[in-house]
Amino acid sequence: MNEIFFTEYQTVLIGLAALFGVLMAFGIGANDVANAMGTSVGAKALTVKQAIIIAMIFEFAGAFLAGGEVTSTIRKGIIDASTMVDTPELLVFGMMASLLAAGIWLIVASYFGWPVSTTHSIVGAIVGFAAVGIGMDVVQWGKVGSIVASWVVSPLLSGTMAYMLFTSVQKLILHTDKPLQNAKKYVPYYMFLAGFMISLVTVMKGLKHVGINLSFQEALITAVGVGLLVALIGKFFISRQKIEEGADKEFHYASVEKVFGALMIVTACGMAFAHGSNDVANAIGPLAAVVSIVESGGLIGSKSVLPVWILLLGGGGIVVGLALFGARVMATIGKKITELTPSRGFAAELAAATTVVIASGTGIPVSTTHTLVGAVLGVGMARGIAAINLGVLKTIAVSWVVTLPAGAILSMMFFFMLKGIFL
Repeated sequence: MNEIFFTEYQTVLIGLAALFGVLMAFGIGANDVANAMGTSVGAKALTVKQAIIIAMIFEFAGAFLAGGEVTSTIRKGIIDASTMVDTPELLVFGMMASLLAAGIWLIVASYFGWPVSTTHSIVGAIVGFAAVGIGMDVVQWGKVGSIVASWVVSPLLSGTMAYMLFTSVQKLILHTDKPLQNAKKYVPYYMFLAGFMISLVTVMKGLKHVGINLSFQEALITAVGVGLLVALIGKFFISRQKIEEGADKEFHYASVEKVFGALMIVTACGMAFAHGSNDVANAIGPLAAVVSIVESGGLIGSKSVLPVWILLLGGGGIVVGLALFGARVMATIGKKITELTPSRGFAAELAAATTVVIASGTGIPVSTTHTLVGAVLGVGMARGIAAINLGVLKTIAVSWVVTLPAGAILSMMFFFMLKGIFL
């Protein structure tokens, strides 16, 4: 029955799955990519237009070049696919329903400017269809538990780091008698740290799939090299900033912020590339699974080869979503939580990148979104609780909690609709 079913409906199933995959990629672009760029826009280091152009280039490059030669069929090992060997059509419907559900939820969240997690959206959707459509025992509940725990762990970790980073910037540079002079002295160290962390994120998350498999030691050496290069270039440019003796402190501050503004553009590019390479899998993983099962006549493999057209769809969808909807979530991250300047935004971005590196190394599942929101919050806390918009924060927290059940409920509905249509 399986082979006949898949032969008969091959074109329809692949066509629908591709459509739902594009919708999911669109949602990722609208929501998650905006997170990577929101701090730069909020700090006025980039205009919305510039941020969208930079993100389009680097996200697409990350998604297409490093988005994965081979991708795991089931995202993050949330369900045990071996239990569905005899009913591959249910897995196909489930993956299609998950893509459609997560895509719709992300677009709704982006419309309201809520920064939610694309990973959690697809995970919630997969858990929903599996638990109701196949059986509770199919779901790896331990994995789901660790994802729920990351809601608290990732913002807390990045928030603490951002708080410490920005406090050090205040003490060493901003709250001194000679801010620009001290910036010349200390900023190269921050630049080294930024170059080091961003290249580590890119190497660890972005280049695995291109066939560049560096050991942790090699990745570390590469990152140190990049960090030193960024620090040297930074030192050269900052040394050219002239200090006018009679200039007031405001002039000094403006010059210091200009330096951090330039640095933020570098960190934003790196984050966009790493994000594109990592999170495009949320859209193309389930799509690749459907294509693989349908084309093989119902065989469920643990890995599925990734055709180039799927990578192109994923990268293209992300870019279109960002261009059409990205500005809404950028405004929430960059302007509504707390007021950002280039030095604050830089501290937040660097803290978020560091958290992603630590999480990758220790295997904690973190969300880019939660990490960045936590980091922006940490920077705000360094200026006192009054600097934070608690109303916006409450809305964001609610949207995070709602994401898993929203994805799950939508996914269940679409799963039974697809089952009813085809079987």
